[in-house]
Amino acid sequence: MAAEASPSPLSFFFIILVTVFALTPIAHSIPFIVLHEALGEATKSCKKPQFGHGLGDKCTNRGITHFTELLGNWSGSQGYCIEIGDGTWDSWIMPLMEQTAIVCEKVKEMTELSEGYSIIGLSQGNVIARGVIEFCDGGPPVKNFVSLGGPHAGTASVPLCGSSFICILVDNLIKSGIYSDYVQEHLAPSGYLKIPTDITNYMEGCRFLPKLNNEITNKNSTYKERFSSLQNLVLIMFEHDTILIPKETSWFGYYPDGSFSPTLPANKTELYIKDWIGLKTMDEAGKVKFFSVPGNHLAISRTDMKTYILPYLEDQASNRTVIMDSSSRRGSMSSSSSSSSSSLIRNFVMELVGLTKNRPLQLTVN
Repeated sequence: MAAEASPSPLSFFFIILVTVFALTPIAHSIPFIVLHEALGEATKSCKKPQFGHGLGDKCTNRGITHFTELLGNWSGSQGYCIEIGDGTWDSWIMPLMEQTAIVCEKVKEMTELSEGYSIIGLSQGNVIARGVIEFCDGGPPVKNFVSLGGPHAGTASVPLCGSSFICILVDNLIKSGIYSDYVQEHLAPSGYLKIPTDITNYMEGCRFLPKLNNEITNKNSTYKERFSSLQNLVLIMFEHDTILIPKETSWFGYYPDGSFSPTLPANKTELYIKDWIGLKTMDEAGKVKFFSVPGNHLAISRTDMKTYILPYLEDQASNRTVIMDSSSRRGSMSSSSSSSSSSLIRNFVMELVGLTKNRPLQLTVN
């Protein structure tokens, strides 16, 4: 009887290579939207940020267009900038609940988002993003929410504006009483202005943030359920932020009621401890990521974009390990955490062929 031919080294290597990639989690990129109504013409008087989009910006402005395009190119996902009204006037004077309703209707009309999408919020755009997540009935599911410099717990000061006509109007509105009906109806940032020494008027007069953070007397379980359904909540704080007061509001940190000091970390606030919106639940489940980057409000570099935003433009629920059945050669799905032995084999072979983390593919952006 003739001896069986032994497999060639090339065949053996091919089998190992196929096994490695069969054990590698499959990442599925999903579309994302950018809500860019950001605070602060004040940043124009400071060092110009790489991607600073002030109140009054439009989706057609170069900064926001480039930001969306970069993330789309890097991730392979389709990105959309969502415009609200005319983008300039309305970002200042349209009530936040009305702005949220506009975005809600737009995302429901976009068939591209029907299977789910991620949101990237820039400053004021973050509270609108959260409004869409919590208040939008019948909207497509939001998978991941990446927040850059968001006033989630409020801000204790109206953003600096400047000397333009609209800024003069804003100043006059503020003088008439920030929690008055008129100001709440005609100045968007008043919807998340939280003066810690004026909590009674805040709770009675502020029309947006108390509802968004479920601070209201009759808690709404739907808001908590929807917000905590996120796969990932990424909170990015800017270390030298002079627009948000305090900057820790980007992480849901804030002042205690009745005082401007100290600044409480998120897990020491009543919102977190009593889990009004599910932040504690998500944090304990490992869904919340707290990142701090250098720079003033929205001054984020391309490197930090790749590090802190890019990994969360994927559908984490689709990350499953495909295990090849050697007899049938049909793939079956298991959980994303494979056994330690499989990981060792995969890492060894990837190192062998030069696909380790120490040798990543680099994309250079000028």
